[in-house]
Amino acid sequence: MHYLIQVLAFGLLMTSSAAVGQTEPASGPSPIAIAIHGGAGTISRESMTEERERAIRGVLEKAVRGGYDVLQHDGAAIDAVTAAITIMEDAPEFNAGRGAVLTSESRVEMDASIMTGQDLGAGAIASVRGVRHPILAARAVLEHSPHVMLVGEGAEAFARGQELEFMPESWFQTEFRVEQLRRIQAGEGERAAADAADGDEWFSTVGTVALDRTGNLAAGTSTGGTANKRFGRVGDSPIIGAGTYADNRSCAVSATGHGEYFIRHVVAYNICARMRHAGATLAQSANAVVNGVLAGDGGDGGVIALDARGNIAMPFNTPGMYRASIDRNGTLEVKIYGDE
Repeated sequence: MHYLIQVLAFGLLMTSSAAVGQTEPASGPSPIAIAIHGGAGTISRESMTEERERAIRGVLEKAVRGGYDVLQHDGAAIDAVTAAITIMEDAPEFNAGRGAVLTSESRVEMDASIMTGQDLGAGAIASVRGVRHPILAARAVLEHSPHVMLVGEGAEAFARGQELEFMPESWFQTEFRVEQLRRIQAGEGERAAADAADGDEWFSTVGTVALDRTGNLAAGTSTGGTANKRFGRVGDSPIIGAGTYADNRSCAVSATGHGEYFIRHVVAYNICARMRHAGATLAQSANAVVNGVLAGDGGDGGVIALDARGNIAMPFNTPGMYRASIDRNGTLEVKIYGDE
């Protein structure tokens, strides 16, 4: 019996070592790679005008190129993540920053988180108003605070203390979101109204994962939450381990979907843990969680994931997901629908 226990322990040790070794980058400069998303959900060609599709693809390409440019100039992964996300936060096409959805009180409440893979550094903010770039507020928490998450008025005060840019409420309230909220509150139902007006139900979020030349990973996520939300609801986007996670020993993940399910299943960490402790590849891990665990429990959404070797995975269990990437070979892809 003692010998059997030793054998089992050795097997577990070897499995763990293999899992870690599998994701270690090769000697020499690391490849660089980046992936972004702008939300997942019921995205169909029938619900999309040519003008809107062109605008969305344009912002996705601009954002992924912006982040990749940082990496090409030997910038850090965290800088690439913030560069890409701030571009999407300024774009009214996405549910983050200026394009954020409105609460039941016609206000904008935003969440964001960011994480660095080399040291498991993390920062997050939730339910903030007026901050032009929530992802920069999350980064400020990481870099200038002993805490991981700040919320509400406290987070706003902290952001002002860091001299981050604030904008008036009117700057965030786009005609598109005002009309969306009107339709929801007119009795059409949150999901139906968002489906018709937004083309992506209520899962819009933006996020980025990046790998820099030093082999460091980073991930970030930013959102306005769900349209017509009440009671100070917070989803998975600012929750480290649920909507965002990065660990050089495995991967970096940013999620988008029905937040309550992503929180329950700790989706971002779940994917990384399967790589590190079970020896699964990035694609295997991401697919098992998104199309296995989540789908099996009725959770809709998707993720972008990137490992230390520059492999990219972007699985989703909805009809579409706004996404773009530039892989380790420098190949650019911008996609929206499930059949692309």
